[in-house]
Amino acid sequence: MKKPHVLVCDDELGTREFLKLILEKHYALAFAVHGDEAMQHVTSHAVDLVILDIKMPRTSGLDILREIKTLQPRVKVLIVTGYDSTDVAAEAAKLGADGYLTKPLSKEDVHDQIRMILNRP
Repeated sequence: MKKPHVLVCDDELGTREFLKLILEKHYALAFAVHGDEAMQHVTSHAVDLVILDIKMPRTSGLDILREIKTLQPRVKVLIVTGYDSTDVAAEAAKLGADGYLTKPLSKEDVHDQIRMILNRP
């Protein structure tokens, strides 16, 4: 069975390494450090899920979320952020985010969110 393709877009090396460690057995992973890299990957590969940080250099994760949902609406997006803000969560939901987690991330929460998102029609 083919593994779902997950793109992790986060400028923090520690977050990327943590997600690689907990996800690499279950998913085909790719990584991006900023939004431009993420958009390039999403438009050139069949991505099932993007795990997207909100606060990144160059472009906000919310702007990238908007772009992804405009160009590739079938791609699911899980927002992760170090800032627990109901305003940001509401804006992300309005833009089409499929899930939202705050850092520090836990292995269980990440796996639960991904399973829930990928099992939705």
